[in-house]
Amino acid sequence: MATITSFLSNPPSSLSPKPNTLSSVFSSSLSFFAKPRPMTTRLETSRTAKKFKARATAAPTKKAGSDERVKKVHSIEEFDNALRTAKNRLVVVEFGASDSDQSRQIYPFMVDLSRQCNDVEFILVMSDESEKTKELCKRERIDQVPHFSFYKSMEKIHEEEAIGPDMLMGDVLYYGDSHSAVVQLHSGEDVERLIEDHKSDHKLVVLDVGLKHCGPCVKVYPTVIKLSRMMTDTVVFARMNGDENDSCMKFLRDMDVVEVPTFLFIRDGEIKGRYVGSGKGELIGEILRYQGVRVTY
Repeated sequence: MATITSFLSNPPSSLSPKPNTLSSVFSSSLSFFAKPRPMTTRLETSRTAKKFKARATAAPTKKAGSDERVKKVHSIEEFDNALRTAKNRLVVVEFGASDSDQSRQIYPFMVDLSRQCNDVEFILVMSDESEKTKELCKRERIDQVPHFSFYKSMEKIHEEEAIGPDMLMGDVLYYGDSHSAVVQLHSGEDVERLIEDHKSDHKLVVLDVGLKHCGPCVKVYPTVIKLSRMMTDTVVFARMNGDENDSCMKFLRDMDVVEVPTFLFIRDGEIKGRYVGSGKGELIGEILRYQGVRVTY
């Protein structure tokens, strides 16, 4: 049995569940309540072990639109300069190859995202273009394409292989979100301040607790963003990554969080309950229930 330390120090490079379609991620319909229990990632402690199986499928072929926002780089020097220029913005890099069907299939979706996410930088590296791009892939330890790496402040923060369009979109939102209605929390003190701020207005606070390298956390996050925009008058959505620092990890232990994502429901300064899982329908149902709406699963 592994420990939580080994899980956090050696995060899996890909924890992507089978992707849904792009339209289903942003659907406002509640017709999907009756779904099987979604996957979670179990934190490894002395009494728990990580239990999660991942699977990815190739995306359907889609014609690419204008890709002027995707920067093509051809050497280590160009790559490092692009990361340096981006500063603290999220940089999404696709390492592809001219003979890879999967690279051709996923690229149009990255182009679409590049047009929608103006505060995220997108880069394409063709591994078989030249000796210089081969050297770059060797330095970045790219063994399989398509391979997506995510950088901030010139540091690699995440990577994925063989992912579908919805997982790519989820990754971009999860690692690049800085301006949505979801409050970003970085310490236990941040949580305390948020709870105190909403004691008087009686709003329901939904706290999404996850980890940086957590497939189910990434999968459900587009739904969290969608709900935060739909329920601004009555619900406050917030997020914390437990492995961001010691204060966040202490908060996870104090709250007895052993699986992620875990959603804590807080009102009037008290934790009223929790939901563990990544199901869109179940999450919406729980939020409605804590809002006083009777929900039948």
